[in-house]
Amino acid sequence: MVPILPTISTSFIVISAILVAVGWYFIRQKQVRKHEKTMWLAAAFALAFFIIYLSRTIFIGNTSFGGPDDIKIYYTIFLFFHIFLATAGAVFGIVTLLSAVKKNWVRHKKIGPITSVVWFFTATTGVAVYLLLYVFYRGGETTSVIKAILGF
Repeated sequence: MVPILPTISTSFIVISAILVAVGWYFIRQKQVRKHEKTMWLAAAFALAFFIIYLSRTIFIGNTSFGGPDDIKIYYTIFLFFHIFLATAGAVFGIVTLLSAVKKNWVRHKKIGPITSVVWFFTATTGVAVYLLLYVFYRGGETTSVIKAILGF
């Protein structure tokens, strides 16, 4: 059985990425108000993901990789790539949102598309991590975040 919290949080990040795509479409159509509302909704879903993920990490722990040992190194490398993307995406997302709030449209227009692409890759790799941890293989033990990532 797949755990509910990872399923919910992964769903939220996918919804966030879909909303970013919709928001991108709106701005390309010059529908600024729809773009703004959609992007704030995308940010809200991303924040909900982060709150669930952080709460689960603090109060329950993280799931270690439960797949075969011979592919564990590939999973770990992929996980590091995902963590890097997620961190970069969060930083870019905050800067992009703040530039909109401050009406710094030059910066917003410059980094918005980059942020969106990073976010799409973050969501995609996040779904892959979810599938590897809970669908394709049985999750390993629940442990600290360091042990779950590094495997020791």
